[in-house]
Amino acid sequence: MSVVPVAEIERVFRAEYGRAVAVLTRVLGGIDLAEDAVQEAFTAATLHWPSDGLPPSPAGWIITTARNRAIDHLRREASRDDRHAQAALIHVRDEPIEEGPVRDERLRLIFTCCHPALSRPAQVALTLRLLGGLTTTEIARAFLVPEPTMAQRLVRAKSKIRDANIPYHVPREAELPDRLRAVLAVVYLIFNEGYTASSGERLIREDLCAEAVRLGRLLAELMPDEPEVLGLLALMLLAESRRGARTTAGGDLVRLADQDRGRWDRDLVREGQAIVRDCLRRDRPGPYQIQAAINAVHSDAATAESTDWTQIVQLYDQLLVYDPNPVVALHRAVAVAEVDGPETALALVDSLAGDLDSYHLLHAIRGELLHRLGRDPEAATAYQSALTRTTNTAERSHLTRTLTSLPAPN
Repeated sequence: MSVVPVAEIERVFRAEYGRAVAVLTRVLGGIDLAEDAVQEAFTAATLHWPSDGLPPSPAGWIITTARNRAIDHLRREASRDDRHAQAALIHVRDEPIEEGPVRDERLRLIFTCCHPALSRPAQVALTLRLLGGLTTTEIARAFLVPEPTMAQRLVRAKSKIRDANIPYHVPREAELPDRLRAVLAVVYLIFNEGYTASSGERLIREDLCAEAVRLGRLLAELMPDEPEVLGLLALMLLAESRRGARTTAGGDLVRLADQDRGRWDRDLVREGQAIVRDCLRRDRPGPYQIQAAINAVHSDAATAESTDWTQIVQLYDQLLVYDPNPVVALHRAVAVAEVDGPETALALVDSLAGDLDSYHLLHAIRGELLHRLGRDPEAATAYQSALTRTTNTAERSHLTRTLTSLPAPN
């Protein structure tokens, strides 16, 4: 009988993979060797832990095992007169602790991966893979691109790092602002994947949400004069405040309009709102601050009916100036439905279909608007389209319940 179930090993993998890769990258001096060693260590864990039991420090066991596997690999290569392996082996033995303005290992590696020699999408995708613990499939969903496209992007990013000899070191303080935009995008996408998992049984991955908030707090300490850093932290705190109300005890999804607002975490709400007010005083708006302000408006409303939807539409108008993308326009359409009615909103959603056909939320929102207009057969088709575009069990269950609740056609 197994002492440690596979699910527990998977939990450790999700929680510790990014940290282990970050630590081993610094120790080994290269990303490929670090990632391979950590994967080997987790393979070893699946062989040993079920019978031996969980070690006192699972993360320490993984890092130590990965380091030893990497050293064994380097010794084999060094014996073949591989100069690169010989140099790497010396690096591992010395294990220099690199100093710089960023002390946290994972945050250091995020800044490192966001090297300006890589394209912005490659920076974000690579960091999500290495530190967010996201699979290629999950990252592809976050970028709304096919999985093979994302796989090629990750391979190219790693090849560029290797071929261009891009160093893995802590950027100097003067270099941090130039990398900030990509770093914020990484933390934001890690949080989004945790907030609504792209696949799996559960709607929420608490480990990713907690890690993103932790990194957001570290960024705020590191760069307290950057309003977009504060805006992202406020956005995550306000969204995280609703976690306890977003699912039932059985894990079923609960829409924002139906949530018990008494279950929202008022401490997180107050902290997030205070940061938003601080950002407003700075008067240097940006997309994360505006999204935080939208969430602050929601958190101000005691009931869904008392939400100031006009203000939310105005904020989305401002957000589109800074971040003109179809996903923002889709969320604006949801707010427009509350101000100008579902027919006006449906026209906006339909205009986005070409850009967002693979995005399940477009079809789910379209289904809701069609239902409100009394066009239930079309709504059923839209909900069915949404079902085929998501693999998250909680979302699929919610869509299925919504479908079955529609009136039967006459």
